Amino acid sequence: MADSYIKDPAARLDYTWDWSAWLDEITDTISSATVTVPAGLTAVGAPDVTTTAVTQRISGGTVDEAYTVVCQITTAGGLIDERSIHLTISNR
Repeated sequence: MADSYIKDPAARLDYTWDWSAWLDEITDTISSATVTVPAGLTAVGAPDVTTTAVTQRISGGTVDEAYTVVCQITTAGGLIDERSIHLTISNR
């Protein structure tokens, strides 16, 4: 199940996808990642990629709209996985 968050339209916040538990099980690490942000949101800078997690700073959004942000990783072992977060925009 994807994570869901409420975000103020004026907020510029970091969102993290943590693969550590899965990567520990398969003894692998993240070698690269991309974050796809839909129209209406803005990815601020490049994602911060560690061996077990990806963090992307996101800004923008329209009140009462919902967005899905997708992070795809490639592991050192050549596996590809994708996870999503859902952002609902609301004045806070």
